[in-house]
Amino acid sequence: MKFYVKAASALALSGLLLAGCGSADEGSQETASKDKVTIDIFQNKVEFKTQFEELVAQYEEEHPEVKINVKTVGGGTDYAPVLKSSFSSGENIDIFNLVGPQDVLDYKDYLTDLSDTAAAEAALDGTLATVQQGEEILGLPVNQEGYGLVYNKAVFEKAGIDPSTILSYEDLENAVKTLDSKKDELELEAVFALPGKEAWVLGDHLANAYLADEFNHSVTESFNADTVKFEKGKEMQRFLDLQNDYSIQPVLSLDYSQQVEEYFSLGRVAMIQQGNWVYASVEQMDPELAENIGILPIPVEGYEGSIPVGVSSYWAVNSKSDDAEVQAAKDFLDWMYTSETGKEAVLTEFKFIPAYDGYDTDKISDPLSQDVYRYASEGKTIGWIFAGYPSNPWGTGVAGPNMQQYIDGKMTWDEVEADSIKQWEEKRK
Repeated sequence: MKFYVKAASALALSGLLLAGCGSADEGSQETASKDKVTIDIFQNKVEFKTQFEELVAQYEEEHPEVKINVKTVGGGTDYAPVLKSSFSSGENIDIFNLVGPQDVLDYKDYLTDLSDTAAAEAALDGTLATVQQGEEILGLPVNQEGYGLVYNKAVFEKAGIDPSTILSYEDLENAVKTLDSKKDELELEAVFALPGKEAWVLGDHLANAYLADEFNHSVTESFNADTVKFEKGKEMQRFLDLQNDYSIQPVLSLDYSQQVEEYFSLGRVAMIQQGNWVYASVEQMDPELAENIGILPIPVEGYEGSIPVGVSSYWAVNSKSDDAEVQAAKDFLDWMYTSETGKEAVLTEFKFIPAYDGYDTDKISDPLSQDVYRYASEGKTIGWIFAGYPSNPWGTGVAGPNMQQYIDGKMTWDEVEADSIKQWEEKRK
């Protein structure tokens, strides 16, 4: 698997020229203000919020004719329903995120064809399949990501555990029991911090690892499937049980920020089910710890030693925006992914694994992204098929909540599977 702006308007320019000639009257100031284009971005990646806003500020400095507002929704808040509500309320949104093919259908009337952008031209093979309809390209990949069990290397070393030997479920279970038996000397409160409050961690990511094989690891097959069978449902259950049994409690009160910042980043747990996107948060909390972490595979029979890897989401441009805003939005996205300034930020500030050509991947500096890049380069990957789940949404609206009910003792695992299958089929009718 391969790892995958315009000049100021003539009026604005004339205003600047007049100002340079000593004409700083009120009229020219009004003209400059009038010609400023505002872009409103509604995005879902809380983990790079600060770094993204810093790059936006740099862009505004280099392009004074553009003003960019950024609104970030994610983490403990589900992005999809908030985005839908924001569109319904008429909120100004020029750039927003798509996750999968269902979003392309749901927002088709709001999607600008981006095939004429430099970023689309530079996108790596396979990264645009989800958002391509005929000759139209309706989104640009944000980045590539991978996830598994993010672990503290120092804790494993102190416990005498070699992480390279953890491939099967039995390997993981033995390591977990060893860590649990040495909690006091390792200064751990628990082995895991499972954020049961987050339906996406359960219904999107955890379920994806065990459902991908049913759809040949293809998001397109997932999207076109009339049913789901839970062929690896018992494996999914035991992995969930393992995390729950050895986690900080109560699991259902634990959210993403607590998992990453309060527990893992402070060395209070040894492992968390997350991906390379958590690096920035860990680094902010403890830079030394951040350099000594890695990703273990989620144990799936037949795919031992592999992790799920895929395009996290896509940038879309609102076709209902004014022409000037649409163009400015395209220009910004091109600059972010194809200019030298933007590419440097993508690699070194955002800590992204790029989905575009023209990047020096030797600059992938954080250990989590290096691990993901290594897994992918070696072909040790599991499909990113949750982007093809039924809408409304099945992962965070059905499978995830059902697992929460299971953790709470209000559903049996058989009921989790039966209801999840039933609702998948109903949503596909």
